[in-house]
Amino acid sequence: MFERLKEDIACVFERDPAAQSVLEVLTTYPGVHAILIHRLSHTCWKAGYLWIARFIAHIGRGLTGIEIHPGARIGRRFFIDHGMGVVIGETAIIGDDCTVYHGVTLGGTTWSKGKRHPTLHNGVVIGAGAKVLGPIEIGTGARVGSNSVVLKTVPAGATVVGIPGHIIGSHPKSVKAEIDIIANKMGFDAYGTTEDMPDPVAYAINRMLNHINLLDKQMETMKKALNDAGINCKETPLSTLDGCEITDNYENGNQ
Repeated sequence: MFERLKEDIACVFERDPAAQSVLEVLTTYPGVHAILIHRLSHTCWKAGYLWIARFIAHIGRGLTGIEIHPGARIGRRFFIDHGMGVVIGETAIIGDDCTVYHGVTLGGTTWSKGKRHPTLHNGVVIGAGAKVLGPIEIGTGARVGSNSVVLKTVPAGATVVGIPGHIIGSHPKSVKAEIDIIANKMGFDAYGTTEDMPDPVAYAINRMLNHINLLDKQMETMKKALNDAGINCKETPLSTLDGCEITDNYENGNQ
C-alpha cells in the first residue's frame, strides 16, 4: 500500500510541473485523493460489500468532484490532473501509467449488463473534456485530443481528435514537402502546428492546395499540347499566390 502511494506521488511530479512538494500533493491534489478513495471502495466491492463500496465512492465524489465506480479496475501510476468532472464507469479498465484530465468521461453506450465501458492500455493520455464511450479499447500509448468523442477502438500509438473521433496519421515525406511548399506560397502555416500537434483542419486545407497545384500543372500540359497541335489557346492572366496583386487591385478600386 505504501509503495503504491509513493508511486502515485512520484507520477504527479513527473507529469505536473506545478507540483512543489510531497505535502502539497498529499493535501491539495484531488486526483490523488480520488485514487486513494477508489482503492478502498474497490477492495470493498471485490469483497462483496457493494453498498459500502458505493457509499465510499459517493463520499469521494463529493470531496473531489471525480466519480469513479468502485467496480472500475485501475492500474498503477494513474494520474488525474485537475480532475473536476471526471467520470469512470463500472466496467472500465485502466492500465498502468495512464493520464486523464478534467471533464473526461469513460462511459457506456448501452443499458445492458456486462462489459460496456472502455479499456485503456498502458500509457494512454485522454485530453480535457474527451468522451470515450462503449466497450472499446484504446491502445498502448494512444492519445485522445481534448473534447473528442471516441466510439471506436484506437490502435496503439495513434492520436485521435474530433467528433466523432478520427485517427490522424503521418504523411509520406514527399507529400508533406510538396504540401509545405504550396502552403508557404499561400502564406498558410498550418496554424503553427507540427507533426507532434496535428491539426485536421490545416491538413484538409493543405490537401486542397495540393490538389489545386496538380490541376494547374495538368492545365499547363494541356495548353502546351494544344499549341503544339496548332490550336491557339488564349491565356487569361492569373493573380499571384502571395496576395499582393489582389491587395493592389482592391486599393485601386478594381473589386
